[in-house]
Amino acid sequence: MLKPNHIIAPQPPHRQPEIEIMLDEVFGLSRQTKTSYRLREGEQAVDGLSFIMTSEQDELLGAISFWNLRIGEAGTEALLLGPLAVDPAHRGQGIARELMQYGLNEAARLGHRLVILVGDEPFYARVGFKKVPDGQLLMPGPVDAGRLLYLELVDGALAMASGLVLSPRRYKS
Repeated sequence: MLKPNHIIAPQPPHRQPEIEIMLDEVFGLSRQTKTSYRLREGEQAVDGLSFIMTSEQDELLGAISFWNLRIGEAGTEALLLGPLAVDPAHRGQGIARELMQYGLNEAARLGHRLVILVGDEPFYARVGFKKVPDGQLLMPGPVDAGRLLYLELVDGALAMASGLVLSPRRYKS
């Protein structure tokens, strides 16, 4: 449950430098070499699906974004969740879960069907993510298959997705 003194709002462009600093603190400077970052390279986050959480004093507590993906020869549409980050000084307060639930609810409201991410299953399972069946989705770079997770916003959405995961601009129809 969102604390009364916490506010979730769309990510404003002027906060991006502050968000980048937080992401560096949370994930380290090498974060941009990871496959998930490579999928986002040259792309824009989905309109209406990037959020920040702030305190009532406007302190940045966390941030989340979603990105469009295309999967396999059929070009099945999906979202990539991430990055999701919480300021280290505010961990353990449920901020990540609140941001995820808010973002996932908005994604469903906007008609998206499937969300994938690379992350720790025990953490993301709290909002319903599960491990992708071995070999069903292939990432375009190194990823521990045990960390490739999905959440269906519409029942049966994963069954429609199979093959290589790509950013929309790299997908050739």
